[in-house]
Amino acid sequence: MKFEAILFDCDGVLVDSEPITNGVLRDMLEEAGWALTADECMRLFVGKMVRSEAARIEAHTGRPLTDAWMNAFYARRNTALAERLTAIDHIHPTIERVHAHHGGRIACASGADRFKVEMQLAKVGLAPFFDGRVFSGHEMPATKPAPDVYLAAAAALQALPTRCAVVEDTVTGVTAGVAAGATVFAYAPLDDGGALRAAGASHVFRSMAELPALLGC
Repeated sequence: MKFEAILFDCDGVLVDSEPITNGVLRDMLEEAGWALTADECMRLFVGKMVRSEAARIEAHTGRPLTDAWMNAFYARRNTALAERLTAIDHIHPTIERVHAHHGGRIACASGADRFKVEMQLAKVGLAPFFDGRVFSGHEMPATKPAPDVYLAAAAALQALPTRCAVVEDTVTGVTAGVAAGATVFAYAPLDDGGALRAAGASHVFRSMAELPALLGC
């Protein structure tokens, strides 16, 4: 298929942020009384909005998930990302090639808050490729795994969702892309991507260097 637009997730696809963000979350949950290993925290929260897991967090900590706690989390998360964030390997030449091939019809559609997404893209030098085409699940009626953020990105690019490719790395994100009607390419650098394929990904790949050819660029 010749795609009309390419829609990228951000965390874990463009930037290697998930271990950093989840590390901060794990530390703060432990401080609140819920001890998790790093792997357990990733498994429970990766690809999800923290607020969407409020009931789970409150059940384990015995405390309400307050705005003050969330603001403290955002502040600590942003500091850690500003200090340690790096880009996903091979992503710069990949984005340059995909952007050029599709005449700039690419977007970043993330479940994260806009400040985080735009800060991260700027830090790793990818912001110019997505200028004016960043979409946040926090600004939609529902965030991932609902398809809203991908539908909004496709509409803004005047592309049919069924003619879009989505690039994701989590089951939550793959589910959102499939629900939007897009063809989902799943980045799985550490395993065979079986869970991502089971969620509906059409293609699973191990290195971002492979992606342009998979997209027909």
